[in-house]
Amino acid sequence: MAQLTTTVVRDGVRDEVAVEEPLEIRVDGEPIAVTMRTPGHDEELALGFLYGEGLIDGPREAGLTADLAANVIEVAGPLARRPARRRFYTTSSCGVCGKGALEEVAVHAPAIIDQATVSRALLAQLPERLRQPAFERTGGLHAAGLFDRSGQLELAREDVGRHNALDKVIGHALLDRRLPLRESIVCVSGLVAFELVQKTALAGCPIIVGVGAPTSLAIALAEDRGIALAGFARGNGRVNVYSHSERVRD
Repeated sequence: MAQLTTTVVRDGVRDEVAVEEPLEIRVDGEPIAVTMRTPGHDEELALGFLYGEGLIDGPREAGLTADLAANVIEVAGPLARRPARRRFYTTSSCGVCGKGALEEVAVHAPAIIDQATVSRALLAQLPERLRQPAFERTGGLHAAGLFDRSGQLELAREDVGRHNALDKVIGHALLDRRLPLRESIVCVSGLVAFELVQKTALAGCPIIVGVGAPTSLAIALAEDRGIALAGFARGNGRVNVYSHSERVRD
């Protein structure tokens, strides 16, 4: 089993911290991306990342190799399109950025048309229902979760990279052949940046909610792709809705 945390000594006492190690993602032996991640569910991470960048369009075989102390994962090809190599050698906090970002996502993620609604009170409660056991021990991991429309937690993943945590969730759904996630809600433990909305759009999920604030580009992408985006979710029933508020009822 992968080790999410390790023990260090600081100020003369033992302290538990999150593990961070590199992972190289290869497709048919070709290096595609390097990301810093918390080990565990690496197959989900690789597949979720590739799917979220429009590089694969369905489940693939994936497995760790013996290279670099098991920090290389091999995914079966072929790719759905050729990546821009300079963009995919990234850290765990990097995604699509720069001019034309919204247009690029639109090519690979059709706008979501969804008439169903959820209550504001339910959205506000989701972060408290998002299980984060490693974060509680270390304070050093992000979390992403998948909920059904009734607010039941279906899946949660933790990682030092917020984008990695969501990639693991989407990769799991891909392996379960559940995509697109038309009946689901994505919840993330921190701010809602562009890349998280990008991945949500590619997964076909109509709602994303975060504990923190959204960015301007995240709001623009959510509005453009038909995603209800909410932030500052609090257990006291408060949550701010930034796009497609017609899907959130009071």
